[in-house]
Amino acid sequence: MKLPELRIADLKAKFPVVQGGMAIKVSMSELAAAVANEGGIGVIGGTALSTGELKSEIKRAKSLTDGIVGVNIMFAARDFKEAIKASIEAGVDVIISGAGFSRDMFGLGQESNTPVIPIVSSLKLARISERLGAAAVVVEGGNAGGHLGSEKESFELVKKIAGKVKIPVIAAGEIVEPADIEHMLELGADGVQMGTRFLASKEAAVAEKFKELCVKAAPEDVIKIMSSVGYKANALKTKFARLIKAGEAPAPAKCTNCLKHCTKKFCIKDALLAGKCGDLDKGVFFTGAGVGKIKEILTTKEIFQQIKNYFKE
Repeated sequence: MKLPELRIADLKAKFPVVQGGMAIKVSMSELAAAVANEGGIGVIGGTALSTGELKSEIKRAKSLTDGIVGVNIMFAARDFKEAIKASIEAGVDVIISGAGFSRDMFGLGQESNTPVIPIVSSLKLARISERLGAAAVVVEGGNAGGHLGSEKESFELVKKIAGKVKIPVIAAGEIVEPADIEHMLELGADGVQMGTRFLASKEAAVAEKFKELCVKAAPEDVIKIMSSVGYKANALKTKFARLIKAGEAPAPAKCTNCLKHCTKKFCIKDALLAGKCGDLDKGVFFTGAGVGKIKEILTTKEIFQQIKNYFKE
């Protein structure tokens, strides 16, 4: 199979690979630029960054690459609209959004000619997105990393959606190896979104302990927890994740009301920041169900070289 280009509105990615925009402060400018330099679409995880930090990261990434740089902003965040506007002002190439659905973001994108890509988990929402002006859709299943909108696996969802809308369909969930990319393309996807594989990359802005956990993880080490956001999420089976699962996680010491809706049973932002720093006691480590396929920490260039070598065969 020849690897196709991915066309989103006026953008053209040499490789049909979108790097998952992993928050909080996991996929930053260095990773996004590295992916863009290899011909994919690099994405900054914009949630929980101040507008100043977000603009700075986008501008830094743009200074490091001539490729495509996007941002992923969680709709559930209270400052969602401000973050969208800040991203556009900073010159971001594409906006991706999940953990809820916004109709307003399409208008903001159209005003600035910035492509907007929602993360969806049903044909109905994919069609609504197309009608509202989405440039593409990311179809994400319950085997993806982080907050999830469906229990169904991505392979099943892609079968139902690919070919049923005229805009590009980007598959997300358990895509770690080149063979996973091939499988999704064979199911009709126009491209793929990969998060977990880039989590264990040299350029990911997380502690080495986090990356090492990914390398050592087996499939059974991934569990579903209920985030305080109100969505289920896949995470590595660590001390704090078990406390959440058991309903015994401690309540926030200080709440900043960063989410539109929050159970306030615990602070997912603090837990994710602790995970980013490698804190095995207080951290939550979001990852996809395919983490068991990762055997080593690689540079972004090496990850893309594996993809290139596979599709040369």
